[in-house]
Amino acid sequence: MFRIYFLLVALIFASARGAEKAHVIESIDELRASAVLDDVKVRMKPGTYRLDEADDHHFIRFTGSRSHFDLTGVTLEIDNALFRKFGVINGPDGFYCAIDLIGDDIVFEGLSTVNVGDGFGVSGRNKIFNVCGSGVILRNVDVTTSGSNPWGYGSLFGIAGGDVRKMNGIRVGWPAVGAKLINCRVHMRAMGHAIFVQGAQDTLIDDCHVDGLLRPTDEILEETSGYAFDKGFNTGKSEYVEGVLVAENGDILPSEMIAMSEDGIRLYPQGGPDKTPTGVTTLRNCTVSQMRRGICVGLGNAADIVIDCEVRNCVAAGFNISGGDYLENCRSDARYSEALSCPYNGSEGAVVGLEILDSRGGTVNTLLATLNGRGHEVTFKTANPLFVPESFRIEKATKSGYAYYQRKKKAIAESINILNETPAMVFESE
Repeated sequence: MFRIYFLLVALIFASARGAEKAHVIESIDELRASAVLDDVKVRMKPGTYRLDEADDHHFIRFTGSRSHFDLTGVTLEIDNALFRKFGVINGPDGFYCAIDLIGDDIVFEGLSTVNVGDGFGVSGRNKIFNVCGSGVILRNVDVTTSGSNPWGYGSLFGIAGGDVRKMNGIRVGWPAVGAKLINCRVHMRAMGHAIFVQGAQDTLIDDCHVDGLLRPTDEILEETSGYAFDKGFNTGKSEYVEGVLVAENGDILPSEMIAMSEDGIRLYPQGGPDKTPTGVTTLRNCTVSQMRRGICVGLGNAADIVIDCEVRNCVAAGFNISGGDYLENCRSDARYSEALSCPYNGSEGAVVGLEILDSRGGTVNTLLATLNGRGHEVTFKTANPLFVPESFRIEKATKSGYAYYQRKKKAIAESINILNETPAMVFESE
């Protein structure tokens, strides 16, 4: 305790002087002590630290502003037991998180995290990083998640409520303005989203990389115990579950592929207590592989910008877009789902330039793209025509693929201009 007291004194004086030299810390307690201060520069001694104690469901709250935390070489082992320590907490702030970046103009970099320990949390909204301060830069972090329920079945048994308990990666949420995620890597080994934005304004996601795991339903159907076995291999849904076909009675079908996590990079339409619309989000140089949807800006309210991004082996859609979204020099395959999905009738004026990667050797899928709405300008190209089987389709005015969720409406496609430089054929379904 004396060390922490003297550290606080030193940091406060350094803050008053505007000193640039970083103060070295070597414990979680010291990190917590410095997290509440303004205008400090802190470097944590490299090593492995275990986060297994907390006084709050946001385990470490960084409330100071204009401070710089360099945790290069630090691995934080986060005990999954902490995600159930405080019971169920309601309200918009009721989610659990490990690192809460609330203060403005924080630079936080270098940390690697890994969940350890058995079990899962009591909430469906668990996450590792929560970015809510304005001007925050989260840079060079590496996140490996675990600790969700039920694990190994993706979205087959639901996406919220019931038995579902998630462990998400990084959230950028209201009231953040101008937050930047730079060279962040999220390895999803839990049910949940890797990176998502809710109600934040002017977010930049640059050089960020997400990977998940896929699993064939044939493997699930061979189980002789566990969650799916206990459910009689029945999802309780019918026909389609987030990119995966199931039987009309809800039974899991063979020869399908599931993503064991949710979306790679996803925008929500709103966030915060007043449901503030999510502002323009820019994605650059990002990659996503083996997730449910790869890059999903289609649920955001703004005209979002996606440049030089790549998606591979996702099971519901590669890129999910809506009105006004702009994709430039992006790439996706269509092995397990359409490379591009714009399923919304009300979407207008999207502009897309998409290269189709090698889409051979997948399962079930024969869709290259699904396009609804009005006034879109879409270009498809491929480096090798053999990458796109001739059986693949580009469907307009469709309820196929991820557009299944529009099945109760008449699908609309008007004034959609497609420059198709692939072997796939263009069809208008209605």
